[in-house]
Amino acid sequence: MTIGSSMSSGYCSLDEDLEDCFFTAKTSFFRSAPSKVPAKNVTPTVEEEKPEPPTVQEIKQKIEKYNAKVTNCLLMKLNDDGTYTGFIKVHLKLRRPVTVPAGIRPQSIYDALKEVNLADMTDKRTSFYLPLDAIKQLHISSTTTVSEVIQGLLKKFMVVDNPQKFALFKEMRKDGQVLFQKLPLTEYPLYLRLLAGPDTDALSFVLKENETGEVEWDAFSIPELQNFLMILDREEKDKIQQVQRKYEKFKQRLQQTL
Repeated sequence: MTIGSSMSSGYCSLDEDLEDCFFTAKTSFFRSAPSKVPAKNVTPTVEEEKPEPPTVQEIKQKIEKYNAKVTNCLLMKLNDDGTYTGFIKVHLKLRRPVTVPAGIRPQSIYDALKEVNLADMTDKRTSFYLPLDAIKQLHISSTTTVSEVIQGLLKKFMVVDNPQKFALFKEMRKDGQVLFQKLPLTEYPLYLRLLAGPDTDALSFVLKENETGEVEWDAFSIPELQNFLMILDREEKDKIQQVQRKYEKFKQRLQQTL
C-alpha cells in the first residue's frame, strides 16, 4: 500500500558475500550469522494457506446481501454456470498525457456493436490530458481480470498507449486516511466489489500510471516525450515563481520590522 512512510537505508560491502545480506522496509542491511546451525527460540516460517474459493451457494448469499444494500439499479446477477455479472466504477486519475488517434470521430453505437476499432483507421497520433478524476462505469463479469479492465478502459477512450503503462488500484478509507493498493493483473475486481459491498467509501477503483520505479523512456513516442518536456518546463517556472514570491514576502516583513 502506498502510505507516507520512510525507509532506513544501509549498505553492503562489495567484497562481502551478497547472500549474507538482506533488506527489510524498516531496518537496514544486516549480516546473517555464518553458522548454519538454526537459531534457538525461532519459530519456523509457515506458508500461509490460500483460502478455498467460495461455493455457488456462498456467492448467491453474498449477492443477495449486496443487492439488498444497492440504492440504484446497478445490481449483480448470478448466472446458471456459477459466474455473475455486475458494475464497477473506475476513477481515472492520470497525470500524464495519453496518446490517441488524430482526427477520429467519436465511437457510435454501430461501431460498438460491430466492435470496430477506430484507432486502426489512421496512423496519425496526438496526445492530450484526460479529465482528472473522470469516472467510467463498466459492466463486467466475475471472470474479468484487472488486465482486461485496463484494456477495456483504454479501448473506450481510444487510447493507443501500451496497457503496461497503467495500473489499477483499489482505494480504501480507514481512520481518516486514504490508502491505495496496486492490484495484480490476475485479480478479479468484481469479486472485490462483492466482498466490500456497494459503498464506494469502503472500496473504489482508480486507474493511475504504473509507477515501476524506473521509467522506460523507450516505451514512449516522440509526441509524448515532447509533452513531458513541456510539463517539466511549466513546473520549473511555477516552482521558481513560488520561491520568488516566498522570499519577496519575507523581504517585505523584514523591511516592516526595520
